[in-house]
Amino acid sequence: MPSWWARKVRQFATHLHARVTPEERRELTAWLTPDQQYLFEAMHPADRRHGLDVVRRLRSEGWTDRDVLLAGLFHDSGKGRVGLWPRVAWALGDRYGRLPRAAATVLPGFRAALRTLDRHPEASAELALRAGCTPRAADLIRRQEAPADAAGEALHRADEAS
Repeated sequence: MPSWWARKVRQFATHLHARVTPEERRELTAWLTPDQQYLFEAMHPADRRHGLDVVRRLRSEGWTDRDVLLAGLFHDSGKGRVGLWPRVAWALGDRYGRLPRAAATVLPGFRAALRTLDRHPEASAELALRAGCTPRAADLIRRQEAPADAAGEALHRADEAS
C-alpha cells in the first residue's frame, strides 16, 4: 500500500482533474433512480469521481450488494462544494492532530468548510435517504469512519484506497 503522503498527493491530483465520462454516466442510469442520479450530479466533481472509484474497488472485491455500492457512491455527498484547500487542512488534521485544522480556521471560509467536513457523514447519510437509499445504506455512510460490520469495513477500505 502506498504511503499516506503518496495517497494524498494522488488524491490532490485527482481532485484537480476529476471527470466522469459519458459512459460512466450511462452506466449509472442502469442502477440509480432519478433522485439518486440527481444527488450524484449535485455532488462536487471530485466527490463524484471518488464515489465511482470507491464503487469500482468494492466491485473488484466482489461486493454486489446494492446498499454497499450506493453507500460507496454517496458517502461524501454531504461535503457539498467544499474546496480543495479546506480538504487539505482536514487531511493534515487527520494525520497530524488538531493543530493544522485549528490554524486553518483563521483563513476566510475555512471554519465553515471544516465544520461541513466534520459533519459530512451524517449529512451524506441524510442526503442518501432523501434520494431513496435504504436506512442500511445510510447507516453504512453514517458509520464510514467507524464501521460496524464487514460491509462497513469494505467501504472504509475502498474509501481509503481510492
